[in-house]
Amino acid sequence: MILLTGIRRIGKTSVLQVTLNEWGGVSVVMDCRKLKENYGRKDLYSILSDALSKAEKLRDVLAKVRGISVVGNYVELKWGGERYVSLADLFDHLNERKVVVAIDEAQKLRGPLSSEVKDAIAHAYDYDRNITFLLTGSEVGLLRDFLGVDDEGSPLFGRHYVEIELSRFTREKSGEMLRKGFSEVGAKEEGVEELVEAFDGIPGWLIFAGLRYVQGKSIDEVKDLALRLALNEMKGLTKREKEVLKCIGKGRKGWKSVKECVEEMEKSTVSTSVLDRALRNLEKMSLMSDYSFLDPIYGEASKML
Repeated sequence: MILLTGIRRIGKTSVLQVTLNEWGGVSVVMDCRKLKENYGRKDLYSILSDALSKAEKLRDVLAKVRGISVVGNYVELKWGGERYVSLADLFDHLNERKVVVAIDEAQKLRGPLSSEVKDAIAHAYDYDRNITFLLTGSEVGLLRDFLGVDDEGSPLFGRHYVEIELSRFTREKSGEMLRKGFSEVGAKEEGVEELVEAFDGIPGWLIFAGLRYVQGKSIDEVKDLALRLALNEMKGLTKREKEVLKCIGKGRKGWKSVKECVEEMEKSTVSTSVLDRALRNLEKMSLMSDYSFLDPIYGEASKML
């Protein structure tokens, strides 16, 4: 079991795809970003069907499995009824080949079916020696919570895993990437240093900004678009979590200072346990650590919450 971790837009999905392409073997890639918070078995199996449909080298194996139909280029999975195929059974059949099961943004699997998913992964870990699980997660604390390798109540407790954490680019590497990209589309290199300064070595933001800059957007317009995107991604946070981020965005450091700031906002005393929970959640979502933002764009966006 391999974990590929890092903050949002650090390049996990790109590294995952390049790795699987260069390896050249059989892989099944599940994109869990599509899962809603309280997903059901139908939602999970829909994503799994899409992933298996792209694994052409597995169709002969899948065609023999009860509860699976291969219709043209699409793999249909029975997710209920008598011919229902369980995840554990599916992994046992995939074990006929050497397979990488990649789960992108695996922390999204938390929810009503999380125990079933973990039971199946634990079963495969113990019995299916040809399967490697490669899980990515941008909300690192939530990913670890989901797996529960340190939780005695989890089916994956004590299982060995390797974690690879992706780091941001250096200023030199950021500039190199943008200059190469500008050269490929025949654009001048002006603006590169400002973009490097604004987006702090995070490849996803550098690509986002570079593309829009060469399309004619000004640096300020590019920054505004990035801030709006970050704000949209934070809309699902609780009121208290937003308040905490806003306080940290104002430069408040330390538990006492953040507590005073939140109380000033609410004109009310704030429970210690509630504030602690909000801080822990934000750290698990990899938005902040030690009262500092891990991504400067989210830091700027927090001031606009």
